[in-house]
Amino acid sequence: MTSLSKQKQFFGLVVWLVISFAASAIGAVASIQARSFYADLSQPTWAPPGSVFGPVWTTLYALMAIAAWLVWREGGFRKHRTALLLFLVQLAVNALWSWLFFAWHLGAYAFIDIIVLWFLIVATIVTFWRVQPWAGALLIPYVLWVSFAAFLNYTVWQLNPQILG
Repeated sequence: MTSLSKQKQFFGLVVWLVISFAASAIGAVASIQARSFYADLSQPTWAPPGSVFGPVWTTLYALMAIAAWLVWREGGFRKHRTALLLFLVQLAVNALWSWLFFAWHLGAYAFIDIIVLWFLIVATIVTFWRVQPWAGALLIPYVLWVSFAAFLNYTVWQLNPQILG
């Protein structure tokens, strides 16, 4: 553990929470009509109801922020630039998915995006784990959810070619 003061550690946690939830908000803007759009799509029987996504993503964004904070406090951004930049890139790719799927109705591009996202998350887990194993472990629920979401994205896209191109 680092020798950062408790105040600086708390401030760092707040910053990582703000960064993570800002990415969430960017995706949420694209998802304003998501509930009705999602409900109108043909879906597989195993698709969760739309009400599940908000609580799951809120939890995952909080875990992501804590993971990034754990890495950051082990030497800061300069020392762990690659790991933390990778984290920021995957956040941007994550936010883009909502725009591709919900705002622009581009199922194929959303699927490509989520596959790229999956690889970025795995790379982030590996780099975080090397710095602080708990940080990598905190991202495991995220990669599992995105794995499920990738299958759902693909299936919904295939069931709705007229809407999702």
